[in-house]
Amino acid sequence: MSNVSRYTFLIIMLFFLCPVAQPGAKEVIDQAGRKVNLPDDPQRVVSLAPSITEIIFALGQEHRLKGVTLFSDFPPQAGAISRVGSYVQLDLERIVALRPDLCIATKDGNPKGTIDRLVSLNIPVYAVDPKDLSSVMETILEIGSILDAPEKANALVKSMYSRIQKIKVLIEQSTITPGVFYQIGVSPIVSAGTHTFIHELIVLAGGKNLAQGPVAYPQFSREQVLVLSPEVFIISSMARAAVFEQVKQEWCEWPGLPAVRNQRIFLVDSDILDRPTPRLVEGLELLTKLIHPELFEEAK
Repeated sequence: MSNVSRYTFLIIMLFFLCPVAQPGAKEVIDQAGRKVNLPDDPQRVVSLAPSITEIIFALGQEHRLKGVTLFSDFPPQAGAISRVGSYVQLDLERIVALRPDLCIATKDGNPKGTIDRLVSLNIPVYAVDPKDLSSVMETILEIGSILDAPEKANALVKSMYSRIQKIKVLIEQSTITPGVFYQIGVSPIVSAGTHTFIHELIVLAGGKNLAQGPVAYPQFSREQVLVLSPEVFIISSMARAAVFEQVKQEWCEWPGLPAVRNQRIFLVDSDILDRPTPRLVEGLELLTKLIHPELFEEAK
């Protein structure tokens, strides 16, 4: 089927299947600066990113979800929901077939062309654009308001804020700032620069991000990492735990690295450190224990 005929088919399908906009729709401005006509009580929501799926579940509003993207793997119950492609390669036909009265998108990742087509088919698309912990909490509040769960959203954000403050108070007790190298990619070696969630969490956890700088995800040679001489070495496991376990063993062959010498080289789940969801606070707490274990020993 050609692109033109597929688009015509979508328009016909939309005419017969998609709900008419609710009379109580309200106009709002989303985080991408776009005007969006939101239904008052959306019942058929399609999440266009794994992070958005997580937030909706955290708000207890998963009964509204009719579609999610690939890798929406948390909580496990998300696996039972219809898939609409990956968040970088959305399946327009699948989305339309689900008859959504609202799609929630992410500005960073979702293809603009697909979003524009959804809008042209009169499907409201609300875009979020979280860049740091503060805007993640703002996103939770906004989605909570959209899905008629403001009290749950407020409670969730209040809990996140309280846990973050506890970490800040704990870190104030330390006089050292260990150098931390966070490895994401294998070949080439990739780390996280200043404008990332990972950087923010490392700093809040009382570490110095050795990859800080203007490049979001800089590349390093093995020699460059050895020169940085990290005191704490963190390797993101993602979905390839076996591969990253091998990477850990390879670094352990360099006993001159302080992180290796002091047995402070760790594997972690990337989802709790770079996916903009409430679990970022869990990632912060984990990093703090890895970077400053002495603070927790003193607390015992």
